[in-house]
Formats: sequence, C-alpha cells, structure tokens
Amino acid sequence: MRRRDIIAIFAGVSLLHRLAARAQPAKKPRRIGFLGDGPRTERAPISLDPFLDGLRELGYAIGEDVLIEQRWSEGDISRLGLLAAELVGLKVDVIVTHGIPAATALHAATQTIPIVVAAAPDLVTTGFAASLARPGGNVTGLTDQVIEFAEKEIQVLRDAVPRLRRVSILWNEANAGASLTFAATRRAAEKAGLEVTTVAIASREQIDSGIAQAAQDRPDGLVVIHDTLTTGYRRQVAAAALKHGLPSICASSPYVEAGGLIAYAPNLPNLFKRAATFVDRILRGAKPADLPIEQPTRFELRINLNTAKGLGITIPPTLLAWADQVIE
Repeated sequence: MRRRDIIAIFAGVSLLHRLAARAQPAKKPRRIGFLGDGPRTERAPISLDPFLDGLRELGYAIGEDVLIEQRWSEGDISRLGLLAAELVGLKVDVIVTHGIPAATALHAATQTIPIVVAAAPDLVTTGFAASLARPGGNVTGLTDQVIEFAEKEIQVLRDAVPRLRRVSILWNEANAGASLTFAATRRAAEKAGLEVTTVAIASREQIDSGIAQAAQDRPDGLVVIHDTLTTGYRRQVAAAALKHGLPSICASSPYVEAGGLIAYAPNLPNLFKRAATFVDRILRGAKPADLPIEQPTRFELRINLNTAKGLGITIPPTLLAWADQVIE
C-alpha cells in the first residue's frame, strides 16, 4: 500500500471520530447558586474565589462543566429573601452560602434544593440540622466553631495585652448567629474575671459610631464578633479600632490583613474551598441530609505588628512565636 493511501485512510478515520464526537449530545452543565452576604468586592476574594478554586482542583471547568449564578446582598440584609427566591427560581442544582441570615433566607425559600453553608457558627442550635453527624434536611456544610472557642479567644487577647482588665464586645444584633457568639464571648470574658461592656450595631453606618461608643467606656481591648457585617467591612472596623486606640481581636482570618491587631480563627478562605467538596458530592448524587457537618480541626493565630506599633503596645515574644502569620 502506498504512503498516500495510508495517509488518506488515517485522515478518514480521524474525520469519522470527529463527526462521531459532534454527533454526541453536549453534556448539560450543572448550575450552582452562590448567595453572598455583604459587599461583593470585599467578600468575594475570601469566599467565592476560593470556592471556585476548590471546584477547579476537583476537575470542574467553570463556565463549561458548571455555571455559577451569584447574588450579593451588598450589605443590605433585607435583600437576602429576594435574592434567595431568585436563585431558587433559576432551579439551580445546589446553592452555596455563608452565615445564618443568608442560610435562613435560603431555607425559607426551599426545602428541596441542597444548601451548602460554607461558614456559620452553629447549624444545629439554629435549627438547620438535626445533628452534626446526620443533618437530616437539605442543609449541610461547615461550622467555623466561633462559639466553642470563645474562652481561647479571650485568653489570646489577654496574652497580647497583659494589662487587660476591661473589655468591650462589638456585635451585630441583626444576625442570630452573631447573637449566639456574642453570648458565648460575654460568658467567657466574665468567667475570666474581666469587666465587660457591649455595643450592638446593625449596619455599616453604625460601625464608626459603635466603636467610638465602646471607646468612651475606656476598655483595655475590643472583641469584634465575627459575622458577615464585621468581615465584609473589616477594614472600616480595624481602622476605627486603631483610631480609638483599642487593641482588637476578631475570629476572622482576613481581619489582620485588613489592619486588625489579632485574629484567632479557622482559615476562612479554606472553609469556602472545602465547601467545593460538598458540592461535588451532591452533584454526584449524595444527599445533604447524609453529609456530616464538618468542624475545623485547626485554628490560626495572626498578628499585625504594624497595628501594634500604632497602638503603642508590644506583643509578647511567646505569642509571636506561636503565631501562624505575623505582618510587619
């Protein structure tokens, strides 16, 4: 057989393969909803982006294998119900969110579409799941365990500020999850023998005035209760705390990079990245009712020495040696 004939045969076989491939029906991409609470520009880099990275690492091509339908409250909690209804109306295959207010809005909108909560303080106490081991409904995901390590957070602040005798707690009273964390933190501070003052806020506009109010009580430190409001506007919170000379701690890993003094918390972006594994299992047929809610096994200590310098305090070397990240 001549070389020209062999080439022609291979070309014909290749053409047949291409035609057969084109004849196959295109695989319909799966649709994933993402309900973000807070300002997109501040929240997406630590929530949506790592979640998408997690999907890519699992082999999904964004825009081809999966389509992402994202909605953001932009800090207006009253919009969550409408945004949740929009995602449910799109008949997405699964919805990812974070925080109790957004989870509440989604759960009110659907009890059938799977919901993966990437980070929230307690999905059992707040009624979304029957237990950690077996959620039993359409909600599963991860807890950031904020409530359970309140005593450790208070101890970290005391280690950083040995003169700590009075502490103020800043919290978002509009968030049921933040209310639970606030109560646990207050108990932990009182158990440690600290004098406690509290300031409740409910919007971005109240952050500066709230921290100014806290400063009037002349506390030795400020505990910022982590939630969608304080994390979404973490730069504003950190700047106000520094302005009023308040050494602050927040259970949100990005807080220190935003200028806060200390963060003791699970790695928040990693929680969202981990949420991708829940979505993967659900898209492959798993039921959220059967997927155990995960708790972080490691907490990270982050310290901003630039902020410490601005506050005129010296962080003890023992605490610096323990820190996972020190910003200088």
